[in-house]
Amino acid sequence: MADKKSPQSEKATKKVAVKQIAAKAPKSPKPVAKSAPAKKAATKKVVAKEQVMIAPALKKKTAAAKPVKLLSGGNPQMAKADGDAPVQVYIAAMPGWKGDIGRRLDTLIERTVPNVCKKVRWNTPFYGIEGNGWFLAFHCVTKYIKVAFFRGTSLQPAPPEESKQKQVRYLHIYEDGPFDESQFVDWVQQASQLPGERM
Repeated sequence: MADKKSPQSEKATKKVAVKQIAAKAPKSPKPVAKSAPAKKAATKKVVAKEQVMIAPALKKKTAAAKPVKLLSGGNPQMAKADGDAPVQVYIAAMPGWKGDIGRRLDTLIERTVPNVCKKVRWNTPFYGIEGNGWFLAFHCVTKYIKVAFFRGTSLQPAPPEESKQKQVRYLHIYEDGPFDESQFVDWVQQASQLPGERM
């Protein structure tokens, strides 16, 4: 008469049998690496997607990087725009020594009038005070830079060059001529406190 196995010994036997079967079963294969052409295709898809996303930004950057055309007298041709950025583009496009003077004028105006507003109109940078109008502009002429003070006749002393417009006076800055920075700063300070030109 065969011995009856206890339920516990039967469980142990089953566990051993399962382990033996599992050991003999073929292992699942490792994931196969993608072939070179498949990898290349996947990379192309990612790159194409990134290019689609980047394209508009590149287009804008390229448009902004177009060279500025110089008009007669070397004056940069600029579309009308508000803010410091277009003024800096204008100044960067001023040819030769005029660019150095343009940067200097811009720096002196900013330093004298920290809250100054800027814009470009008619191929010319304008400087003003928000709510009070525009007090100064400059542009390139063949042999000099013409700085316009819109209330120039009210400045003491008045800038030297007359205008056909009653209140406007000009300062002409030549390459080899003197440029009195302290007098310019004083005019800017005075002009910024007067009612400006509305446009």
